[in-house]
Amino acid sequence: MDLSVFGRGLALGFAIAAPVGPIGVLVIRRTLAEGRLAGLVSGLGAATADGIYGFIAAFGLTFIATLLISQQNWIRLLGGLFLLYLGVKTLRAPVAERPAGFDVAKAGFDMPQTATQPTASQPTGFDTPQTATQPTAAQPAKDRLLGNYGSTFALTLTNPMTILSFAAVFAGLGVGAASGDYVSAAVLVLGVFLGSALWWLALSTVVSLLRSRVSPRGLLWVNRISGLIILGFGLAALASLRSLLG
Repeated sequence: MDLSVFGRGLALGFAIAAPVGPIGVLVIRRTLAEGRLAGLVSGLGAATADGIYGFIAAFGLTFIATLLISQQNWIRLLGGLFLLYLGVKTLRAPVAERPAGFDVAKAGFDMPQTATQPTASQPTGFDTPQTATQPTAAQPAKDRLLGNYGSTFALTLTNPMTILSFAAVFAGLGVGAASGDYVSAAVLVLGVFLGSALWWLALSTVVSLLRSRVSPRGLLWVNRISGLIILGFGLAALASLRSLLG
């Protein structure tokens, strides 16, 4: 593995993820409301989408790139509408008396609280296994994490012009399909993904340190401010689409 190429990929992925946009707002809000794991998983959705676009650019998959770019207006429309949906959902998000979360220090991440505690054996003549209710209790948390990942993944995919940015950077570094150096291209794409993931890990970790200081009322204001910011990004996306069509 060419460590210099890998290092450049790490730096590129970190730099692409770092600017605070709608994904960053979502990660911050979800970390405060649901815990560090929820924020990290949300960020990994964006990192996966960046990795896919980097892969398309690095390996010269021109058919896919051309198709995505030719349909960018429709994709941006869907992205803008999705941002509006997420903004409204964030504004209306309920706030618990104690933020739902992960207070398992040994794991380093938040683990969902079980909905029910095992009860004593019922007088049926048979011993009911006490672990029987745990899979169903964990299912809502698992579904929530999948939703967190999927929403940021889909949202990041609504900017297909990212492919051109990657293609330009890869060409400048002399790797990718244009140079025929596919090994370096693969290393670079891996670095981009891990660099982006590293940023989201750092962000969710720092925000989680402040989580215990946020009161339910403070979290309510976080929801309101985050929702308004996300709505603003959605309206800006639709406005830019209108200017392009006009």
